[in-house]
Amino acid sequence: MGGRLATDLVEVSHDPECLSDGAFWAVSTTFENHFTAAKFATVVDAPFPITPWIPLKGLWSSSLNADQYVDYVERIRNAVSEGWVYQVNACRRLTHPDDGQSLRGLFSEILKNNPAPWASYLEIPGVMIASASPELFLLRNESTVKTSPIKGTQPTHTEKFGAKDQAENVMIVDLMRNDLGRICKSGTVEVPRLLSSEEHPGLQHLVSDVQGELLDNISWTEIFSALSPPGSVSGAPKSSATQVISANEIDRGPYCGALGWVEGNNAALSVAIRTFWKDTQINFGTGAGITWGSNPLSEWEETQLKARRLISIAGGELT
Repeated sequence: MGGRLATDLVEVSHDPECLSDGAFWAVSTTFENHFTAAKFATVVDAPFPITPWIPLKGLWSSSLNADQYVDYVERIRNAVSEGWVYQVNACRRLTHPDDGQSLRGLFSEILKNNPAPWASYLEIPGVMIASASPELFLLRNESTVKTSPIKGTQPTHTEKFGAKDQAENVMIVDLMRNDLGRICKSGTVEVPRLLSSEEHPGLQHLVSDVQGELLDNISWTEIFSALSPPGSVSGAPKSSATQVISANEIDRGPYCGALGWVEGNNAALSVAIRTFWKDTQINFGTGAGITWGSNPLSEWEETQLKARRLISIAGGELT
């Protein structure tokens, strides 16, 4: 995680209060707000150990096919027209049979072929995650915190982002300002960067920064409670968006949760998008932000675009 290699697992906890001991903890939360943290005895600045990867073969299955995803988008648009919600991030899960390989090899390929600013790998008993996340969930330096939501994705070298993408981004910036406002001192929450275009492997993203100064004596439990799940992958208002998501999707698990590290009053946590994880199979999540102005087929194509590069690295074929 961020050039830090942690080994020699000491403890696994599901209580955010564990982070108050000041030690280095790797953290993974699910979209459904299940918290897992792993303490390690040895933490060094070192490159990830290169491991071979045998490309997967065969088809990836999707939890929603194209027609089902289009129907989901239309249901969201109807909810928007009724005033129930303004935006929902609609996701689907791709799955491939587990071929017995560790995801260490896949993460080695990701680092080589799809370098990402918040790439992270976590492997502890019952958890195996390889992430090429481009999105910052929370960067903490003592009392200063920053989040950098992404809303707006298109192929590299495309013309500037359209009105729909800009409106989506501003909606989520407002949501994150509200979330940070619950844990930050009054008057300190600001937006130093708005609607900035960033180049990533094969993609352009529209990114903004929201930052603030934490309240005195705030706990990690309070921070995670206020910010979870990440606004950019839920929607606005968050409470309504998560209800729409739970009614239309299977559990996302680690996908769209937080992934990264915490050490005392410092932390770097990503939004776990562009992420593979293993349970009884290999999983990958992909999604798109839906508003009234969404074209359902275009949104399906956006989910394909986001998945295509990383699936090509893992192996196998998209359906």
